[in-house]
Amino acid sequence: MENVEVFEKPVLKVGIEEKVEPAKAFVFGLQHVLAMFGATVTVPLVVGGAIGLSGDQIALMIQAVLLTMGIATLLQTTIGSRYPIVQGSSFAFIPGLISIGSSLGMAAVEGALLVGGLVEAAIGWLGIIGKVRKLFTPLVTGVTITLIGFSLADVAVKNFFNFYADPAGETLVKSSAVALITFLTTVFVALRARGSLKAMPVVVGVVIGYLISVPLGLTNFDLVRSLPVLGVPSVFPWGTPIFDVSAIVLLLFAFMVSIIESVGDYHAIATVTGSEITEKHIARGIGAEGLACSIAGLLGACGTTSYSENIGVVALTKIGSRHVVQVGAVILVFLSLLPRFAGILASMPAPVLGGLTLALYGMISVTGLRLIKERVEFTERNTLILAAALIAGLGAPQLPPEFLGHFPKLIASILESGMAVGALTAIILERVL
Repeated sequence: MENVEVFEKPVLKVGIEEKVEPAKAFVFGLQHVLAMFGATVTVPLVVGGAIGLSGDQIALMIQAVLLTMGIATLLQTTIGSRYPIVQGSSFAFIPGLISIGSSLGMAAVEGALLVGGLVEAAIGWLGIIGKVRKLFTPLVTGVTITLIGFSLADVAVKNFFNFYADPAGETLVKSSAVALITFLTTVFVALRARGSLKAMPVVVGVVIGYLISVPLGLTNFDLVRSLPVLGVPSVFPWGTPIFDVSAIVLLLFAFMVSIIESVGDYHAIATVTGSEITEKHIARGIGAEGLACSIAGLLGACGTTSYSENIGVVALTKIGSRHVVQVGAVILVFLSLLPRFAGILASMPAPVLGGLTLALYGMISVTGLRLIKERVEFTERNTLILAAALIAGLGAPQLPPEFLGHFPKLIASILESGMAVGALTAIILERVL
């Protein structure tokens, strides 16, 4: 018999299946877009900058991401879990995307997302999700999430000082000032703001940092002027997909983390809206998410996951309508058709990203550590597993490329990913000890 959980009904102004008048639906949908926008656009900006994409290529990726996330949200709210869940770019994919994009190119990213998405869809729709979840205990999940944040530390600091764009340090003072102001603004809004503004520290931090960087000469709008007003993202913009086994395996660890995060979000939204949650809800949701990730590969975007920020919006506004979320998805699709809008985002100076992600990536690690603290009993066995997994995950990516050349390509690719090494170490030790 299927396991069904039903949560006590909270006081909602608008239920999941209820609709609101178009004008209000637009405002509520736009609010969801603003809540997820900063984080979802940060992923292509960070990935594109780290692997050396040009400004117009980053703009192209942002367009693809916006379209993909709009489609993903529509899939999630129709054939997926049918909860008011917003899909956005997943930070869990960033280390893998940077590694694959830097070594094998974006065509290999396309291939890895296509295959990985189909694997995730199968895990959902074929009911395999229960077995996969057993591997990712709170200890394994906590270690993996912690290492995602740690593995991105150098990217955040290099962006903070504008290292990628200016390794000679000629703009060091201006870059540091912009990054610091962005960081302080983001933290201040997150801690001190009230009302709906408190839910948008990323958006506010980016806007302030961007505006300050313009008179300091850190922003170049030539790209914006060179792009057309309207344009439709193309299929396979990075060329014919490359299906590299090592790239696919490496990205599968990010898919597993995304699955676990999404399952948690399904329970959270069910609690917020007072809905029932069954294995069927979870299976459909993960299946739709996997399909969306394959579409991301098709369009040259990044992997997608459910967004906890938007569950917070539902809890705050008491508007639980999935139709409102679908309006937000349509807004994302519309924005994806505006290349100049993507160009404005792509021209964002690296120090703005550095100031933003200094706190953002740290919060990812803290989330993992909090999960370990709250859900893992610190027995001698668990402490040993935790210690070994963290050190292995932190140390393996430090191995020099010439030494990794002695390993088979698949093994070398895994060793380059702290998240993959940490997760594997924890999974194996939990089964052996």
